[in-house]
Amino acid sequence: MPLLTTCIGAYPKPDFVKLPDWFNIPAGPDTADPTLQWADAMAAMGDEAGDIIDRGIREVISDQVEAGIDIPTDGEVIRENYIHYHCRHLDGFDFNNLTNKELRGGNYSANLPTIVSKISLRQPFLAAEWKKAQAHTDREVKMTIPGPMTVSDTNVDAFYHDARKLGADIADALNKDVLALAAAGCRHIQIDEPLFARKPEAALDYGFENLERAFHGCPDHVIRTVHMCCGYPDRLDHPDYPKADPGAYLQIADAVEQSTINRVSVEDAHRHNDLSLLEHFKTTSVIFGTVAIARSPIESVEEIRQRLTQALQHIDSDRLLAAPDCGLGLLSREQARAKLTNMVLAAKSI
Repeated sequence: MPLLTTCIGAYPKPDFVKLPDWFNIPAGPDTADPTLQWADAMAAMGDEAGDIIDRGIREVISDQVEAGIDIPTDGEVIRENYIHYHCRHLDGFDFNNLTNKELRGGNYSANLPTIVSKISLRQPFLAAEWKKAQAHTDREVKMTIPGPMTVSDTNVDAFYHDARKLGADIADALNKDVLALAAAGCRHIQIDEPLFARKPEAALDYGFENLERAFHGCPDHVIRTVHMCCGYPDRLDHPDYPKADPGAYLQIADAVEQSTINRVSVEDAHRHNDLSLLEHFKTTSVIFGTVAIARSPIESVEEIRQRLTQALQHIDSDRLLAAPDCGLGLLSREQARAKLTNMVLAAKSI
């Protein structure tokens, strides 16, 4: 059977969605100031804000479906970035008093929200967003959520001073949205943990424990997915941007296999893996990155097909899905559509 295809999360916002977007920050996503006036931008759209966002989501889903994607996402259209948008729905984060923090081993610094009190969820909100997105297609829409370790690292802790406990409280807050999504009928729930690839020792120490906590009680019919990319660059077509260690995936592969995760998403297009990595996943399905999200050239169908064929020498076809490496927000919509179209043609030709 042809391979299933999906997207990871972010998609280029349609031009008429006038919201801040960390992909458009000149110094790059990691340096985006979380005081970006998201609320002001929403207010500027007035009473039409909801309709504008909904139209944007409809177009983004339509792009994916027309390209042939089996499991689309909502494109994270309403989010200024996938982490801090979620944090705005949690108690414990101070967005007014920011703290400067070095990121990626000192390659960047950014002013980030400060964690000043116990983190908790005010009320679940993702189920309502998923329902609106799902109304635009008969294909199952996947919902994406930032993971506990990634949320921890992209804010500044001035309260807990205990990474495990901080992650546990974030996980408990995420879990409420996960369960609400499942109850609403969402079958594909993805938690994004790029920090697992950047900090594999911490992932093994407490990251997987808190990831499991975020999915705790999730019904069996829900496909528990974790995305572990290696990071965004500061701009499109930057060839040497900092990445996770090439051996990081191998360090954590067995822990993924031993967890309750059903699908793991890994990069392969930007930097090829040793494909013996796939042999560590005996029951876990792999969402395999086949098109680069930080390079503007469009991969050919044959190029993608050849790499998928190589991957299939190490994993069964019913457990291999094709996807981009990560979110597509750095690309134009035309580039994103072209890459997805070729990816689907390659996946369906296997």
